[in-house]
Amino acid sequence: MAAFLNDQLDFIFFFYGLAFLLLGATSWAISRRRPDELSWKMLAAFGLIHGVGEWLDLGALILGDRPTYAAVRIGVMTASFVFLAEFGRLQLGGLAPRRWVYLPVIGLVVVTGHLAGPTEAGIASRYTLGLFGSLAASWALVRLAERLSGTGRFHARTAALAFALYALAAGVIVPEAPFWPANVANYAVFTSLTGIPIQLIRGLLACWVALSVWAIWGQQLASEVSSHSFAAYLRRQFLWASGIMLAILLLGWLLTERLGDVYRRNVEIEAAVDIDLLASRLAGEIDVAGALTKVLAASPIVREALEQAEGQVLAQANEILAVHVEAGRAQAGYLLNEGGATVASAGPLAHRPASELVGGAHDDGAVEPSAGFLFDAATNMIVHFTRQPVLGGEGRAVGAAALVVSIEGFAGDLTGLNRPYFFVDPHGVVMMSNVSEAVNRTLWPLNPATLAERASLAALDLEPIASAEMEDAAWVNFGGSRDYVRRRFIAGTDWSLIILKPTRQIFATRFVGIVITLLTAIVALMYLLGKERWMHEAAQRETQSKLQGLARDMSIKAITDPLTGLYNRLRLKDVLPREMARADRTGSALSVVMFDIDRFKRINDSFGHATGDKVLVALSRVAAGSLRATDHLVRWGGEEFLVVLPDANAAEARIVAEKLRQAIANHRFDEAGRITVSFGVAQYAPGEVMADLIARADRTLYQAKANGRNRVEVAPTVLNLPGPEV
Repeated sequence: MAAFLNDQLDFIFFFYGLAFLLLGATSWAISRRRPDELSWKMLAAFGLIHGVGEWLDLGALILGDRPTYAAVRIGVMTASFVFLAEFGRLQLGGLAPRRWVYLPVIGLVVVTGHLAGPTEAGIASRYTLGLFGSLAASWALVRLAERLSGTGRFHARTAALAFALYALAAGVIVPEAPFWPANVANYAVFTSLTGIPIQLIRGLLACWVALSVWAIWGQQLASEVSSHSFAAYLRRQFLWASGIMLAILLLGWLLTERLGDVYRRNVEIEAAVDIDLLASRLAGEIDVAGALTKVLAASPIVREALEQAEGQVLAQANEILAVHVEAGRAQAGYLLNEGGATVASAGPLAHRPASELVGGAHDDGAVEPSAGFLFDAATNMIVHFTRQPVLGGEGRAVGAAALVVSIEGFAGDLTGLNRPYFFVDPHGVVMMSNVSEAVNRTLWPLNPATLAERASLAALDLEPIASAEMEDAAWVNFGGSRDYVRRRFIAGTDWSLIILKPTRQIFATRFVGIVITLLTAIVALMYLLGKERWMHEAAQRETQSKLQGLARDMSIKAITDPLTGLYNRLRLKDVLPREMARADRTGSALSVVMFDIDRFKRINDSFGHATGDKVLVALSRVAAGSLRATDHLVRWGGEEFLVVLPDANAAEARIVAEKLRQAIANHRFDEAGRITVSFGVAQYAPGEVMADLIARADRTLYQAKANGRNRVEVAPTVLNLPGPEV
C-alpha cells in the first residue's frame, strides 16, 4: 500500500494544492462580502499561496529539485503559514500577540536555512508558523462558530477540527532530520506505521477545510436573501459539487494512472532490451575466450606437450598458446598439467602464478572444466577465467588449458550510459559501475558471516546503498526515487549485472492526466459558481419583489415616502425618540443633520416637477449610499431631509454632512445638472425634547443658507437640561 501510494504522490500534491486554492477563492469571496473583516483576506491569502506551494512541490517531484528551487518552495510555504497565523490572530483579537511576533520566527527560519539548508528551514517553519498558525486558525473558527447559527455553526466547528488535525499533520510530521523530534516523528516513520504518506492525509484535510468554508459561505449567501428555495438549492449544490469534484478527481486519477501504466510498461520493455544487450555484450567477450579455450584444449600438440612437458612439442604448444592469447585479447593464458603446475604461459600477466588468476587451479579438481570472475587486487582489474580439461587417451585428463580476460573494456564502454548500472560479486559488493561513489560499496546489506569476513577490508564501504537484495524485474525505491530494476547473472556464475531504469519521466507522462483533470475541475467549478450566482440574483429579485409587495401594504406606506422610498416623519417619531432614550441610557452621543436642496424651486420652474421629483429620488440614493447601516435617513418634507446619526457627536456629524455635501455636489442629476445642498447639524443634549432638537437643526440649516448655501453649519452645544421631576 505504501509503495502504491508513494507512486501517486504527484496526484496527491495536485489535489492537495487544488483544495487549498478552492479554500483561498472561497475565503476571498467571503472577504468581499465582509470588507470590514480583514481576517478572511488573510485566510484567502493562505489558501492561494499554500496551494501554489503544493504545486511547486509537484514541480520538484516531476522536474527534480535544486537548492535554489527548494529555497523558493520553503519561502512560499513560510509566507502562507504567516497568513494563516494572521487569520487566527485577527479573529482572536485581544487574545493574540501583536504582529511583531512574526519577526523572530521568520528570522529563525532564515538563519536555519542559511546554516543547515532548506530542508531544515522548512522543518523550522512547520514547527513554528505551521503548527501554531493552524492551531490559532482552529481556535478562531471555534470562536466564529459561536457567532453563527444553524448549519453555519456546524461547518465552522468542522473546519476548526480539520485545522486542529492539520496542525498535527503539517506542524508535527516533518521531513526526516538528525535531531529530535524530526528523527522520530517524520514522513518515513508515519508511512511505515500507517502505510499512508502524510501528504495524502494533508490533502484530505485540505479538502475538508475547503468544503467546510464553502458551506459557511453558502449559509451566509442564503441568509442575505432569506429565500427558502435558494437555501435548498445551496444544500443541493453543496452535495452535487462535492460529488462532482470527487468524480472528477477519481476519473482524473484513473486517467493519470492509466497514462503512467502505459509509460511503465514501456519502461519495462526498454529495460528488458537494455539488460539483454548489456548481458550479451559482456557474454560476447567472455564467450570468445571460452571458445578459444576449448579449441586450445582440443589441440593434439597441446595434449602431447602436457604429456611430454619438454622438447620441440612444448615450444610449439607455447606458440599455439600465444596465438590464442592474442586472438582472445587475453591477459594471460596457461597450460597446466594434471597436478595443476604451469607447463606453459603467455600474455601480459603470464608471469603471475596461475593460482592467482585461475581460481583453484592447484586443487585436485584443477583439470575439471570451470569458469568465473575474480578481482585482481594487484592490477585492480576484474578478470574472467575459463579453464578446459585437455583429454588424453581413453578420455583421461592430462592437464588443462586456461585463458584469463579482462572486462575493463566493457566498463569503459558503459561510462557514458545514461542510467545506473552495477556489476556485483556474489555477496552484493559493487565491483564495477558508472556511479563512481558506488564502486567498492555494498549494494545491499551483507549477511553477518560475510560482513565479518569483509570488515577488515579498508577499501570496502559496508554501508549498503539499497535496503534489500535487488531482484530481477522489480520496482524499488533507490536514492529517493522509484526505479525499475533488471538483474542478469553472467556466464552461469553468481556474479550479476544490474541496471536501473529511472522513471522520473513517468511523472511527466502522468502530468498530462493531471492537467486534463485540472481543466475539467475548472470548467465544473465555473459552471457551479456561475449557476450559484444566477440563483442568488434570482433569489434577490424574488426577495425584492416580495419587499415591494409589502411596501404596498398600508402599514409600510404609512411610514414610507412614496416618491423616494425613504422613511417619512411618522417613522421619525418612532426612531428618534428611541435613539434619544438610548443616548440617555448609555451616555452615547446622538446628532441630527437636516439638509435642504439649494434653489430647488428653480429646478421645478425650469425643468418641471417631474424633473424635480427625479432629482429628489436620485439625491435620496446618493445620500443613502454615503451613510452607515445604523443611520436613519428621513424625508422631512418637500426638498428637506433629516438624518439621525446614532453614536456621533457634533464634530463627527459635521464630517458626515461634509461627505454628503461633496457626494451630492459631485453627482450629475440628468437634466438638472449639478445641484448644491445646505446642512444644519445639531447634537442632542440629554433631556432635550425632540421638537427642540429638530428646531435647532432647522435654524442652523437656514443659517447655512444665509451664509451662502452649499455649506455645513453646526448648532452651538447645549448644556445638559434637567430631566423631568419624579
